Amino acid sequence: MVASGFAGLGYQMVWTQQCALWLGHEAAAVLAVVAAFFGGLALGSLSLGARVEKSARPARWYAACELVIALWGLLLVFAIPHFSATLLHLTGVQPTPAWQWAAAFFGTFLLLLPSTAAMGATLPALERITSRLQKHDEVRSIAALYAGNTFGAVLGVLGTAFWLIPAWGLARTAIACVALNVLCAATALLVFPQAAESAPPATANTRPPKRDLLARLALTGFLGIGYEVRVVRVLSQVSEDTVYTFAMLLAVYLLGTAAGAAGYQRWLFSRRKQAALADALFGALSAACLLGTASLWGAEWLKAGAQQMFGNSAFAAIVAEAVPAVFAFGPPTIAMGALFSHLARRASTSGIGFGRALGVNTLGAAAAPAVFGVLIAPTFGAKFALLLIGVGYLALASRRAWTQPMILVPAAAALALAVLAPALTFIDVREGGRVVSYEDGVMAAVSVIEDDRGVARLRIDNRQQEGSSATQRVDGRQAWLPLLLHPAPRRALFLGLGTGITASSGAEDPTLRVDAVELLPEVIRASAHFSHSLADGAAYARLNILAGDARRYVRTSTRSYDVIVSDNFHPARSGSGALYTVEHFEAVRRRLEAGGVFCQWLPLHQLDLGTLRSIVASFVAVYPEGWAMIASNSLETPVLGLVGRQGAVRFDAARVRKRIASAALPDRLTGIGLEDEFAVLGSFVAGPAALRRFASDASLNSDDHPVVAYRAPRSTYAPDSSPGERLTELLSALSIAPDELILPSADAAWSARLAAYWAARDRFIASGRDVHPSARVEEMLAQVREPLLSVLRISPDFRLAYDPLFSMATALANSDIAGARALLTELSQIQPARNDAALALAQISATPSADPATR
Repeated sequence: MVASGFAGLGYQMVWTQQCALWLGHEAAAVLAVVAAFFGGLALGSLSLGARVEKSARPARWYAACELVIALWGLLLVFAIPHFSATLLHLTGVQPTPAWQWAAAFFGTFLLLLPSTAAMGATLPALERITSRLQKHDEVRSIAALYAGNTFGAVLGVLGTAFWLIPAWGLARTAIACVALNVLCAATALLVFPQAAESAPPATANTRPPKRDLLARLALTGFLGIGYEVRVVRVLSQVSEDTVYTFAMLLAVYLLGTAAGAAGYQRWLFSRRKQAALADALFGALSAACLLGTASLWGAEWLKAGAQQMFGNSAFAAIVAEAVPAVFAFGPPTIAMGALFSHLARRASTSGIGFGRALGVNTLGAAAAPAVFGVLIAPTFGAKFALLLIGVGYLALASRRAWTQPMILVPAAAALALAVLAPALTFIDVREGGRVVSYEDGVMAAVSVIEDDRGVARLRIDNRQQEGSSATQRVDGRQAWLPLLLHPAPRRALFLGLGTGITASSGAEDPTLRVDAVELLPEVIRASAHFSHSLADGAAYARLNILAGDARRYVRTSTRSYDVIVSDNFHPARSGSGALYTVEHFEAVRRRLEAGGVFCQWLPLHQLDLGTLRSIVASFVAVYPEGWAMIASNSLETPVLGLVGRQGAVRFDAARVRKRIASAALPDRLTGIGLEDEFAVLGSFVAGPAALRRFASDASLNSDDHPVVAYRAPRSTYAPDSSPGERLTELLSALSIAPDELILPSADAAWSARLAAYWAARDRFIASGRDVHPSARVEEMLAQVREPLLSVLRISPDFRLAYDPLFSMATALANSDIAGARALLTELSQIQPARNDAALALAQISATPSADPATR
């Protein structure tokens, strides 16, 4: 039974990852797979349970079910990519929420049905086998059976998430589960030969009303999974929301139910007053749910305390995420395990077979993800949804129990929490800041926070920042750098919206048709708070925003684009790793026009170099002649871009120059530092050979082997270096030559200037590590004067070194005319083509001074 539980939850972990590829988000996949899983269990238990229980050969039934699970699991290894493609097209490019969720729930249900239905019949078969092997009452095996199977499920969750999938990938992990199913089938026939030929037990006469008991079984399943769904969503705002987060939360939930079933078998089974015990368990479960809900308000404190206690390793951080789950899930799930065991026993003594009891319970559980995940919580909020669950358990108690403290106390506590407790939201706001907007959706909670300096930030689930009003320059560069590489773009696609500044920057060009795809509707609405910063929102108004999944869009859309820009998705977050796979890069390539440009931005400050190597390896597998560039020279938040082209190789420097000169918004380009072709082409840091060499020993990130989703969280939990150190190490490992990037030119001197620009940029970034910002011009100039002058001596075209020195020189004239004059003189000698330094020098020389010695 342990092996069967391991395989069952192993499949669920694999199917969740596979379904997330077409559902677009792991939260959506969790809801769909949980509903499909329990729906199939219900169908199998209800349709086959009675036949299994009446059979004289339960071991053969069990073996047959395990073989069906194995065969369908093996078939899905090969069929699920094709089935997912069908569901992608069935869902459509921009489906309505109702159609999207209907396709998600029913499509997943049908996909998994043969295996999940067979799973639903295995527990009744195991119950028959074990009950005939015991010497006492045949119903005694239910609690122990449930505990053992659930404990195996715990091992399945942890084993697949932390070992099998990262090491073997999804397909081979599924095959391992298939092998376990075959082993279970063989074991049943070899180890339990007597049970295979035993007569079915006689059933007891019915005492309690069947309908009342069945209703309780269905509603406890509905409320129990509803509690799981809502607590997981709340804790996702406290945790890092990685694949390991969900595995740990699910493991805690299952471990609690296993402990509850084992505890019932050990201490509560032999109690005589079974009806009173049911009321006591309902009251205890309600109180436990309310206590678990109350613990969620302290979830951040619990996690921080645990992490401080356990240390700074990645494993310690993952364990620390489980601590709030222990408080939220521990007591409730123990009570749930005991309550189900008790109700299953009462059903057995009432003449209701275990298969029917299990089927009714899982049928209720199957409805919970849609009701609590999609309907109730987004409408009423997490707090009232969880309180409703606690009160729901009280409603299942008998009428006479409502005069007793075990019911009245939880009822009063629920009322107090409803009236006095704040909303169950997590929004970090610094002193002096404010919440501009907050919306808790089905898949994520999205907020816009403004600090005391007026800087607005967009956050998903409180922890994932998607941009701010202070990053407009870099966000604009992420749009215009790839747009300027195309000689005459007419249609551009942006995958991911965030604040909308990047896509809106592209839409500033009135000659360009810009589409942007964003999965979360809450992000689309929140992005409007940032649109006023660009031409009073005119560019944002021209932007065509599509609510949908980026992966699904590039696979199902029939449009082609001249430029496609993919946002810098956090690689460790739910579903983001799938946007860096070989299959996704291939789908993007099919959407490009001939000569089209694709740029995939990567948040180097949010991933380690090992994960980056896998992403680069996957990219160059599709774009073997690709390049890499950087969006800015920031050491705090470096952003790397992988650039590929459809068909044409290398760029024409003359056409890039012409494209910049003909741009509709020259002032905008100057404002973001893209005033000439050196600023654009000088952003490149690696050519094709260097990229291939950098990723030569890295594993490909594919749909079947999601390397990024399982590796990237390590850097999130415990970074091994600072972003600046990563950028410096990366630049030292990469290289590029002019003939790798641009077409041959008659002007050999221009190529030499570009190579000098790259060398100057690398020196500029390296020198920035030792700079400590200061408001005093004299202090800043003392730090940066010589480093920046050395950069300019390498490349006078490098304006990022020239402009700050010129600004500091003019500011210094107010206090040190001699120092300002000396610096301006040197700048005019390094860059004689620019006359601003010479003009400023002439103006200073003409300014009267109280001290003639300083003229």
